[in-house]
Amino acid sequence: MNFPAELKYTKDHEWIRVEGDEAVIGITDFAQRELGDIVFVDINTIGDDVEANEVFGTIEAVKTVSDLFLPTAATILSINDAIDSAPELINSDPYGEGWIVRVKLANVADVDALLSADEYKAEVNA
Repeated sequence: MNFPAELKYTKDHEWIRVEGDEAVIGITDFAQRELGDIVFVDINTIGDDVEANEVFGTIEAVKTVSDLFLPTAATILSINDAIDSAPELINSDPYGEGWIVRVKLANVADVDALLSADEYKAEVNA
């Protein structure tokens, strides 16, 4: 499994990559493997202010539907248009082309409280 060191992680299996006062968020390699073939992503919070650990959308796989939780308080700016027509990108490239949303962070420092790659790896291998 892949655990990019430059990202931060949540116990709910989301990752976040900070870019200034914005960030890109997706689900981890571990999460996409657990879900299986992803067929649909539903994000209806574009433009909304969402608190940390609140649901910002859902992800649907062949066998289940799971909530997506925001790692830190932020405003949802946009969804990755590519996953609308090709949700399987989340399976094939969860840290690249399969990102889910771009957000404007309420407080960039909040990201520091999230798990490092090593901490997340220990969490999923526990």
